[in-house]
Amino acid sequence: MRRADRLFQIVQLIRGRRLTTAKWLAQRLEVSERTVYRDVADLQYQGVPIEGEAGVGYRLGQGFDLPPLMFTLDEARALVATTRMAQQWLDPALAQASESALSRVMSVLSVAQRHDAQSLAVYATPFGLSQTIRLRLQLFREAVQFKRRTIFNYTDSKHQKTKRCVSPLGCFFWGEGWTLVAWCELRQDFRTFRLDRIMDAALTDQTFETERHKSLATYLRTHGVNLETL
Repeated sequence: MRRADRLFQIVQLIRGRRLTTAKWLAQRLEVSERTVYRDVADLQYQGVPIEGEAGVGYRLGQGFDLPPLMFTLDEARALVATTRMAQQWLDPALAQASESALSRVMSVLSVAQRHDAQSLAVYATPFGLSQTIRLRLQLFREAVQFKRRTIFNYTDSKHQKTKRCVSPLGCFFWGEGWTLVAWCELRQDFRTFRLDRIMDAALTDQTFETERHKSLATYLRTHGVNLETL
């Protein structure tokens, strides 16, 4: 369990009981009591009104009706900026999800903080991806997510046209556009495709299992890149 998820669970567990001991929390979360003490102290420092002390028990202060994880003004500003970028450079589904997430963050800020975050002078002009490319990006992103083979017609830099069947592995943004990294059945090797050169893309009914020698991690290693650094 990620630490952020654990902090969320601690607040929810304390919220649902009149008095909650660190020992009980540790058993429920499968961590040490020392970890619980440290997490509760961090939550208190972030402004969550947890009352009580180690060895006695914890409870939430009256009137607490905010989400358990607070956001700083700089974090809200960062989300405003990334959401504005998402509207122009991500696919429609992710753009909508980012806007929904931002709305949740804004709802826990004060009016002054909300106004300050939304007045951030960082914008994404409406000259990003066309709707056609954005929908194409969504198709390939979902193909990667659900491991679905995909077929399409491709025109390379020499204007040669080929029909491809690929196992999509990842989508990469290069500042001006997106590319798809995939295992190509035609070439029996990794290939990179520019999304703006792809036509008539469609998911097939075939799923694929990521074999080690055909994985994204293997592709990146051949280019001197560690997947964890991206």
